[in-house]
Amino acid sequence: LQRSPFIIDISLLVVILVFSVLAVSFIVILPGIRGKSRLFWMFRIIISLFIGVVLVVLNFTGDWAEARVKANATYKSFSNAVVSAEVGLHVGLYGINITLKGEPVSQINETINYNEIFRWSSSVDEQYGDALERGLPNPILYIAEKFTRTSACGLIYQYRYSGRFASANLWTAFCCWLVANILFSMPVILYAGYMMIATAAFIFFSMASFSTIYNVPQCDFSIGAESLRTDYSYSFWIALATGKCSLCESGPFSKAYKILYDIICGNYGFSGLLCAVIGLVVVLLDCLFPARMREA
Repeated sequence: LQRSPFIIDISLLVVILVFSVLAVSFIVILPGIRGKSRLFWMFRIIISLFIGVVLVVLNFTGDWAEARVKANATYKSFSNAVVSAEVGLHVGLYGINITLKGEPVSQINETINYNEIFRWSSSVDEQYGDALERGLPNPILYIAEKFTRTSACGLIYQYRYSGRFASANLWTAFCCWLVANILFSMPVILYAGYMMIATAAFIFFSMASFSTIYNVPQCDFSIGAESLRTDYSYSFWIALATGKCSLCESGPFSKAYKILYDIICGNYGFSGLLCAVIGLVVVLLDCLFPARMREA
């Protein structure tokens, strides 16, 4: 049977809904806060919630790395039919998504719009065998075969363990974020700042863990006459921006899939350096003028 193409992960909707309810709850009680502290309090809460939701959502997204290519490729086994389609490989921390979308979508009397997921939590070889039995298109089977245990590429070992360590570091960063929020509600701003720095550090550790997939020789993916090569995608850059801004808690308040953030901050290098400098200045000022920092 023709399966419906993937739209959005339900886990993401649940996480976003939970944090949205928290944000709305805090906004509802804003009228009870007097003076200018109302704006400062709202800004801090919204930025903190944004960092929290990013840390959780990045675990479930499937676009830490991706590759897309438009090519003419054979459609099914035992058939000479060739279709024009866009083939995509999307790598997440818990598995990969392989997409195939025809251009146009309707070709050879079929609707060509597939999105198949292969998770690390179960045997990829069994999932690949199931895909063979279902008779999925050749481009999907070709890419999926590269991630099986019997493949000479050995990609599954590198991708699975890289994603596992990256996910573990993200959950540790989330725990540091929780502790930081608790400390910010107490008169211990210095230690709260340290925990925010720890949050950023574990985000960077997760990125470093995931980046190890490029430390081994890359396996060639040839779709028709075109080649497929993965590169960092949205989730990786969001982690980078959040990690940098967590250092100073100035917040990635305008990060919308790395477009708006680039406009505001200029570029990643400058903004990262700026946030790091501000974070160090905040810690230094808290050591030199603790009373005034508490007032601020």
